[in-house]
This record gives sequence, C-alpha cells and structure tokens, in this order.
Amino acid sequence: MLPADFPLADQPWLILTAFVIVMVASIVQAGLGMGFGLTASPLLALIDPHLVPVPTLIMGMVTAGLGGWRERGSIIWPEVGIGMAGRLLGVACGALVLSLLVDRKAFMLVFGIMVGIAVLLSLSGWRWKFSTSSLVAMGWLSGLMGTITSVGAPPLALIYQDRQPGAARPTLSAFFALGCAASLAGLAVSGWAHLADLYIALAMVPPMLAGVFAARRIGGRLDSRFRPALMAISGTAAVILIARGLM
Repeated sequence: MLPADFPLADQPWLILTAFVIVMVASIVQAGLGMGFGLTASPLLALIDPHLVPVPTLIMGMVTAGLGGWRERGSIIWPEVGIGMAGRLLGVACGALVLSLLVDRKAFMLVFGIMVGIAVLLSLSGWRWKFSTSSLVAMGWLSGLMGTITSVGAPPLALIYQDRQPGAARPTLSAFFALGCAASLAGLAVSGWAHLADLYIALAMVPPMLAGVFAARRIGGRLDSRFRPALMAISGTAAVILIARGLM
C-alpha cells in the first residue's frame, strides 16, 4: 500500500514507470558499484521533482550499502576516508546552494545543469591520475553534485576507471553509502529533507530490492554496451529539465 501523500498516487502507470526505473538503477549500482543516481535521478525528476534528491539518496545509500557489505572484505578503507574528507566539504557547498533556491523551477534548472555536467564527465574520456589530492578533489565534486542531484558517481569514476574492479567496486560502494548519508544530513540541516521523503523511499523498497536480487542473477553480464544508452537517456533528461527550469 502506497502512502496517501505519495507523488503520483492517483497515476498508477507513472508509479509503475518509477518502480521500473528504480529496479534498473539498483541493478546498475549492484553490478558496477556506482550509477544508481545517474540512472534513476534524471528520469524520476522528469516524472515528479519530489522524487529527488532525498528519496533517491536514501535508496542509493541502501543499495550501495548492500553492495559494500556483500564484498566488505575487499573495501580499501583508507581510500574511503580520504574521499569522504572531500565529500563532506562538497556536501556543505551543495546544501548551501540548495538553501538559496527559491522555488522548484530554479531547482529543476540547477538539477538539469548538474546532471548534464555528470553526463559530460562520464563521456569526456579524461583520465585523472589516482592520488590523495585527486581523491579529495573528486570527493568534493561528488559531494556537491550528489547533494544537489543524488548523482555523485561520475567524478569518482574518472579516477577509479583504471583501478582493479574487485577492489574498486566495494570501495566505491562504501564511499557512496557513507556519502549519501552525509548528503542526507546536509539536506536535513538546509531544510530540504522531510518525513514525506522517507515514506516515498520506503514505497520504493520493493523494486529496489528486486533490482539487487536481479543483479546477483545477472552477475558480471552488465557490460560497456549499456553505457551509451544510459548516457543518452540521462543527457536527454538533463536537457528537458533545463528547459523546464527556464520556462
């Protein structure tokens, strides 16, 4: 049973669409260690802006936490700690930006721009040398973008793309679980998180868990052929959100 104040409660087809989006995003997150936000947030924002960023961050935190726990023995905790130092600074900046937005149209504009930046970073092909300074810097950018949009993976992907997947995936999962929790705290302080957001996230738990289970069945079959489709869909959603924010 969905809560009475659930967005789209009287539009079952859009609810079903949102559930499918969350399930696919959970599969991506469980398979790659990142990507829940970039997969789900732009499309959920198109359906209803109230579905982002807080409910998506809650779901992203849970899926990342489950993935990290499953491979907890391979997490490189010093890297998580260094990245979180940058993430916390980014969270503070992101919460400040959101506190200055006066209405939902302004939010959609900033949201669309940030998602567009995330897509461009993902497509750029840039390769940043992995180091303490780059981990802090990309952790900061991840915190800024993740707090505003719940899309915080692309900056970290730039420096982790050449790392050994068996260690990178659980390490990123741990980082995003803790990072999402930090972003949620920042959003609560800035007045953007409400109890209704928790109800929305709870309503999305069944498709989220279905995605996590499906990812275990799929195993390692999530490959590079999925990436162009994800980038195209997210990029298109970003353009539409920017247009809506300007209207």
